[in-house]
Amino acid sequence: MDRARDTVSAYLGLTKTRIIEQLLVVTVPAMFLAQRGIPSVGLIVATLLGGALAAASAHALNCVVDADIDKLMKRTARRPLAKGQVPPRNALIFGLALGVFSSVWLGLTTNWLAAALSVAAIAFYVLVYTLLLKRRTSQNIVWGGAAGCMPVVIGWAAVTGTVEWPALVMFAVIFFWTPPHFWALAMRYRDDYAAAGVPMLPVVATPVQVSRRIVAYSWIMIGVTLLLLPVTSWIYAAVAALLGAWFVFAAHRMHHGIVAGHEVTPMKLFHLSNIYLCGLFAAIAVDAAIGLPVLGLPL
Repeated sequence: MDRARDTVSAYLGLTKTRIIEQLLVVTVPAMFLAQRGIPSVGLIVATLLGGALAAASAHALNCVVDADIDKLMKRTARRPLAKGQVPPRNALIFGLALGVFSSVWLGLTTNWLAAALSVAAIAFYVLVYTLLLKRRTSQNIVWGGAAGCMPVVIGWAAVTGTVEWPALVMFAVIFFWTPPHFWALAMRYRDDYAAAGVPMLPVVATPVQVSRRIVAYSWIMIGVTLLLLPVTSWIYAAVAALLGAWFVFAAHRMHHGIVAGHEVTPMKLFHLSNIYLCGLFAAIAVDAAIGLPVLGLPL
């Protein structure tokens, strides 16, 4: 019994369930905004299940590719492949099977556009980010992070059968959110990435250069969030403005602390970035569910 439980736990560990939770947090609000209301419970459940399985597939395949460097990093040394709890061949089959099942599930329960987008997200994360970018360039997370933006597009497509501009705006919000979020984490684990030979930005740039880029991406992200104003009401506008001001202030404070030579804690910004994204997308969901008149275009 204990052995079976350990085996199940090891395979679950391949899927990085904590990251999946974050991906699903943005999917439901995207569906609410696409519906401009509350979609059917069945459609929400089907989309979340398919999205979770697609993300699990991508993460399992990522673990297969990165097993060698995971062993060298304290943060990842406890992952199943790094500890030898799952044979690489089994992990590969597991990841591919999840990918196939997730795409078929989404195709049959939502539509085939959402299914195709899920396949594209898996392929991009594994082939472009993990295999091509991660070990070759400090811009790895900038472009590779695009895979993590796909859940909002998949959620929108599941509701409408199309991909319209608000979905692309939400994609862009997460795209510009990802570098500040991940670079803050990479600053904390800089030595881990250096030991594994992964050129994350904090490994190849000074702390001042990293924090300066975090500030720049934070401002761009805040600007992009405002592009949703034409399809939302004052509820989203108020929350986006307040959360944005909070996040930019925190990014500037960390940057000024680094410039002044003070000891800073990048993980504070990392945790704040999670709160920010959840709060922003919760505002999108509430705004759409209440259904107040949208602000519309200024002209």
